Amino acid sequence: MSPRRNRPKGATDSGGAGPGDDHERYGGFESTQTWRGEEWSVRHVAGASTAGKTYRCPGCDQVIPSGVPHVVTWPQYAGVDDRRHWHKACWSARDRRATRVQRGRGAPRH
Repeated sequence: MSPRRNRPKGATDSGGAGPGDDHERYGGFESTQTWRGEEWSVRHVAGASTAGKTYRCPGCDQVIPSGVPHVVTWPQYAGVDDRRHWHKACWSARDRRATRVQRGRGAPRH
């Protein structure tokens, strides 16, 4: 019996991803989607590469803990500062969610 393969099929023998293989480096694939009349780049992130980092999802305003798979989105022709990290379910339901307004405890509720 031959030993089990520990490398995924198609992995190169050089041991690393090439410069054009960002989708493999970050653990997901990238696509383009239209939302609110604008083109958005959407990248699925495995979460393993985000060790020690937490993000706040704009869809539910909850923390995305380190190591949790999620989605990174940004407008197609925007810079790095416009990237947002979403839960996968929140990104899928973005049109069905209302914006969450954060208020202080003493703020009036209208």
